[in-house]
Amino acid sequence: MKISRRGFLGAAGTGTLGGVISLFGVPKSVKAAEIPEIKTVQTTESTTICPFCGVGCGLIVSAREGKVINIEGDPDHPINEGSLCSKGMALYQLAVNERRLNKVKYRAPGSPEWEEKSWDWALTEIAKRVKKTRDATFVAKEDGKIVNRTNGIACLGGAALDNEECYLYSKFARSLGVTYLEHQARI
Repeated sequence: MKISRRGFLGAAGTGTLGGVISLFGVPKSVKAAEIPEIKTVQTTESTTICPFCGVGCGLIVSAREGKVINIEGDPDHPINEGSLCSKGMALYQLAVNERRLNKVKYRAPGSPEWEEKSWDWALTEIAKRVKKTRDATFVAKEDGKIVNRTNGIACLGGAALDNEECYLYSKFARSLGVTYLEHQARI
């Protein structure tokens, strides 16, 4: 068997390293028992889009038992390729925050106190107020032409909505007669 000088040195070095490891063991920093468990083990990952601006950066959201565990940039997304701005990096704090409101708070006109209300009450109240405003400001005809619009309501869409949601939102707004319909990305 013919062996080159380079092959001999490589084999000798590997043998020496193997001998040292067998004598002294694996360094403590490499032992499996001391390696911390990865935070995203046993989580469900899903992809989504960052809600802050109109760029549309991709995110990977890891959740366990219905709770968000981690949010990071999606390296396979063609727009951001895994990188995020400071607002995108802070998304976890938006999702997991003890100060985030989970209940409806309502302050009656002239009242200094906030009170908790149910979601059913809030949605019914919003619908009543939209209907009242639409009925009070609806214009059916102008200069003899049918216009069917309301100038008392304006709608603003956001980057958190995908194309399908924006389509439904704009159809809903137009069915009310809203003419002041805008989107965050155009402002």
